[in-house]
Amino acid sequence: MNINSGFWKKIKEQAVAEQRPIMVLAPMANVTDAAFRRIIAKYGKPDVTWTEFVSADGLCSPAGKPALLRDLVYGETERPIIAQLFSSHPDKMREAAALVAELGFDGIDINMGCPDKSIEKQGAGAAHIKDPARAKEVIAAAMEGARAGMLKNAENKKNAKKLDANTQPVNTQPIPISVKTRIGYSKNELETWLPELLSTGIAALTIHCRTRKEMSKVPARWEHVKRAVEIRDSLKVSTLILGNGDALDWADGEAKAHATGADGIMFGRAIFGNPWLFNKVRPDISILERLRVMVEHTEAFEELLGGFKNFAIMKKHYKAYVHGWDGAKELRMRLMAAETAKDVKTIVSEYVAK
Repeated sequence: MNINSGFWKKIKEQAVAEQRPIMVLAPMANVTDAAFRRIIAKYGKPDVTWTEFVSADGLCSPAGKPALLRDLVYGETERPIIAQLFSSHPDKMREAAALVAELGFDGIDINMGCPDKSIEKQGAGAAHIKDPARAKEVIAAAMEGARAGMLKNAENKKNAKKLDANTQPVNTQPIPISVKTRIGYSKNELETWLPELLSTGIAALTIHCRTRKEMSKVPARWEHVKRAVEIRDSLKVSTLILGNGDALDWADGEAKAHATGADGIMFGRAIFGNPWLFNKVRPDISILERLRVMVEHTEAFEELLGGFKNFAIMKKHYKAYVHGWDGAKELRMRLMAAETAKDVKTIVSEYVAK
């Protein structure tokens, strides 16, 4: 593994020992927030968890920083946890990476695949695919910032603890940098794009096996993940390759990893309404248990994000939790009108009591 591998080395060794791929949770805006991650960590913990993506530029702004720090709240049960950042400005990425390291994250991931037009206008997300030179500058800046942040963190801890001969040494190793991207912008560009990224020494690379142009409108083509692994191996680098796109469940993830040689699988939309996704042997979840966890999720959202995020965000989760049985539609309709966790708990209690 790279000198920059950090926790990834242990994660890979554990997966190999258990004869399975690494299984990780994708970053999804307004989905994998602090509340949902808490629930996932409790009911089906992945090997590695990502935050929602956060603007590095915004973190460097006195006006934007306070609100964005809410997206970087995490719990110890979520470790190892990676903060995902986006930017096209090396100086901003350097500063934001240092902050993330100081906050105690286990790693930093750079979003180089998001197709959102507002992100691309900033030269970030999938726009990086069109400018590999700038992408490499941003990655290098993240590595520099991560090292600076770890050194500062270590110095703070030394001052706080007043280290003596019996005190454990403080870790000053930089946290690992990874990248999430696509196979290309308007066409498959793996043969040129991938070597550029791999030359930077990143610890892990997630390949969403569609182009930016395709968005998610076509089936994911996992043969491109297999090719990414071949390119990695031909370059004799140790960067882990994770595949992403239409992975359905644990068994499907194992099959896709076996077919492509990928080190791991990243799950996205499959997590909707399914905090038990990362259980290798899926438990038999009753309707009552599903509804109980939905209420718990709602209460966590209100506790952690109430006043910062619109409660309407939870409604996409209700659509996912409540489906597949007689009476589900009527319950969903009532939940769509809920405005607080108390409302949701009352609606569910009344439904169960019928």
